[in-house]
Amino acid sequence: MQDRNTVADVLAAKKITAEDVLALRRSTYHDGVAERGEVERLFTMDEAATTFDPSWTELFTEAVADHIVNQTQPNGHISEANANWLIERIGRDGVVKTTNELELLVKVLEKAMSSPERLAAYALEQVKHAAVDGDGPLVRGDLERGRVNRDEVELIRRILYAFGGHGNVAVTRSEAEVLFEINDATAAAENDPAWSDLFVKAIANFMMAASGYAVPSREEALKREAWLDSPSGGVGDFIGKMAAGGLRGVLKAYREPNTDAVWAERNTRFEAAQASSLHVTADEAEWLARRMGRDGALHDNEKALLRFIRDEAPSIHPSLKSLIAKAA
Repeated sequence: MQDRNTVADVLAAKKITAEDVLALRRSTYHDGVAERGEVERLFTMDEAATTFDPSWTELFTEAVADHIVNQTQPNGHISEANANWLIERIGRDGVVKTTNELELLVKVLEKAMSSPERLAAYALEQVKHAAVDGDGPLVRGDLERGRVNRDEVELIRRILYAFGGHGNVAVTRSEAEVLFEINDATAAAENDPAWSDLFVKAIANFMMAASGYAVPSREEALKREAWLDSPSGGVGDFIGKMAAGGLRGVLKAYREPNTDAVWAERNTRFEAAQASSLHVTADEAEWLARRMGRDGALHDNEKALLRFIRDEAPSIHPSLKSLIAKAA
């Protein structure tokens, strides 16, 4: 049972010291687990504190994530009901309330063996709130509204990695939706160059998987450009081909034999069976057409994707033809 005097002191002082954290760690884990009532008090203290020792973030995220993922049924997984509870608990009007609660959200995605797709999309939306609206716990004094900075790119990458770490290999449509929204809202800004790189790779990953390809893991497909220095013949070479050739290079990278990657052989067999390099289904094409035309403009990254489809798809759905003509 948590020391109620410590809890009361924190709420009164609106400050969490290193000594408070030690006392709370001992009392929270006295029986090896954090009970729901204790977790609720951790939330209350986090939301009340205006200053806190860095050790508080570790205790808060560790204890609450462990409770949600490992001590709440189904163990190791996040159910729809538990995802709804978490979103309602940490959010207000769709925005996470504190930096520690945002870190908790990402920790839960990293820790769980499976979680609802909407939980990862909700995490990505927090980056959108900061970059587009200047709202939410990511906002800092140096944040330039309407621009994606390097820290936000790396948080997006971390969220995508987290959701992809337990078998969710391809980027999902829900995630792609949020990435498009960020791209739409910041297209005219001087975004960090890493944003364009990540956006293109993520949407390419989604399109390739939706088209039937056996895609590499998200971590392999979405690595930073620094990884391009890896020796040839491995994952670094694969990503290098993607970056060097733009979106046209993506298909070449997925096609070419790679002795270090099982998925390359699967893709070779897939192509032989299908006798086509890329097949964009009606459902995908209609979604993409709606998505790109939503704000009435075609942005550079979107044009690159459309040119990729124009050049590589054996057949093009009518809903995309007018957009492709604009991108030419």
